[in-house]
Amino acid sequence: MDLQTCTETIRTKVGDDSGLNATLKFDCGSDGVVFVDATATPNTVSNENKEASCTITISLENLAALLKGELNPMNGFMMGKLKVAGDMGVAMRLQTVV
Repeated sequence: MDLQTCTETIRTKVGDDSGLNATLKFDCGSDGVVFVDATATPNTVSNENKEASCTITISLENLAALLKGELNPMNGFMMGKLKVAGDMGVAMRLQTVV
């Protein structure tokens, strides 16, 4: 799954009102970023590299696995496949969306 497909998948999952009430960034390093702005309705998802309340550093391969349901977010965190910086509460609320 490429970055654009991941972005579209996240856009679909987030919908117009995810209930996150925060900004979130998936940082896939040199592959790019997916930025979710859930502070306004409708929520927006883009590939802009902006400051976020919570940043999840993850490889593109692991992001794709997360979106397909092949990687449990908590297990991924414990195994070091994703790292969370910033507001951990936002990351916890993300589990209801992704």
